[in-house]
Amino acid sequence: MYRSRSAAIAACTAFMLAIAGCGSTGDTPEDIPAGPVRLYGSDGNMINSFGEAFKDQAGVLAGMKGTTPLTPLSDDFKERLRSIDANLGDYIYSGESYDAVVISALASQLAGSTAPSEIAKYINGVTTEGERCDTAKDCLTLARAGKDIEYRGVSLKRGGFTDAGEPSTASYATLHFGSSDRLDDGKTEFVGAGDESSTTTKPAPAARPADGGGDAQSGAPLKIGGLLPQTGDLALANPPLAAGTALAIRDINAAGGVLGKPVEWIDGDDGTNPEKAKQTVASHVNAGVHVIIGAGASGISRAVLPDVVNAGLILFSPCNTDAGLSEIDDKGLYFRTAPSDLLQGKALADVILRDGPQHIAIVARKDSYGQGLQDNVRAELEKAGVNAANIKLLTYDPPEDPAAPLDFSGGAKEIKDFKADAVLVIGFGESANVIKALVAAGVELRH
Repeated sequence: MYRSRSAAIAACTAFMLAIAGCGSTGDTPEDIPAGPVRLYGSDGNMINSFGEAFKDQAGVLAGMKGTTPLTPLSDDFKERLRSIDANLGDYIYSGESYDAVVISALASQLAGSTAPSEIAKYINGVTTEGERCDTAKDCLTLARAGKDIEYRGVSLKRGGFTDAGEPSTASYATLHFGSSDRLDDGKTEFVGAGDESSTTTKPAPAARPADGGGDAQSGAPLKIGGLLPQTGDLALANPPLAAGTALAIRDINAAGGVLGKPVEWIDGDDGTNPEKAKQTVASHVNAGVHVIIGAGASGISRAVLPDVVNAGLILFSPCNTDAGLSEIDDKGLYFRTAPSDLLQGKALADVILRDGPQHIAIVARKDSYGQGLQDNVRAELEKAGVNAANIKLLTYDPPEDPAAPLDFSGGAKEIKDFKADAVLVIGFGESANVIKALVAAGVELRH
């Protein structure tokens, strides 16, 4: 069930102002005794596979909670994902990856071309002001007939895309780790965020259905390349991304493909590493790819976007959330189905404020995703009445070698001395070492 975001923030604001009236938010660390610390996380670590890093410290994550962009997924969709990957244990961004591929295919069909510059003109319009459809098959049927469509698939349920090529609204899940260091689905809550009025009002170009002129005219087959985190710090989040894209390709081709031919998928790894990602982009350019799905991390997309734009291709990420990407110079070739962290910042602040913390530490990996979300959460907390002096910001450099452990012992000591009673950890797989460092420093975690 969705509940009003404005109401939630207003309630939290009133709560924090009430605390401020009693003087507690003005207390310094020296004024209060050290107490148990509540752990919070974000989409990069609020997944079941994150718990596997604590096999030798069972129960450490019990009680940790956080947010992730996540639409309530139907049992049918989950079952179809498991037909792709029988061992799938997480679903984060699976809907977004599915929708990114389907939207790209629909835009190509409407454009009557695989030329990236033409496809890009239709992407936003696929999500707005047309005949509503919610399956690849139904939408492709309409697109082939030259009908204007409004795609409402798995993750895109309410508003369409904004002028910037991203969702105007989103659904967030509040997730909780249980005693087995796995997410307790029974405690998951969903809330809506965003504003449908920010959906683009620019009219889409008229559909140009293919007329059977052949490959020379349309450029078919449409080639879509993957740029997803098969390796590196974000590899733990790759299985649902891979399953979502594979399912979309299967559904599109089962419905007759695009422009009369099956869509081709060319796999590729971003390595959660700029250099690896650049190599993959170069490979896709040589292979004649039209649309690249990825990258996994916002910072990786920032690193490769100039190469993608110079090649005249589309970069379409299912999981980039860096708010700054909304205004990046992309020549109209960058899109995402993941919502901006301006929305997640509000959702995370809400989750933290419900527990009435007095001293909050926010730890983030030092990149555009981590620092961007850290700043958004800090701003939302301060808007809600939390004294800036009671918020401590720390960052860390992710190890260049994913196999190398992250040393956060110094940061853990700072958090202990700060007497934080809430710690938000924003990172990927490597952020498990932040939590382990807190335990090693003698910080008592509230379970």
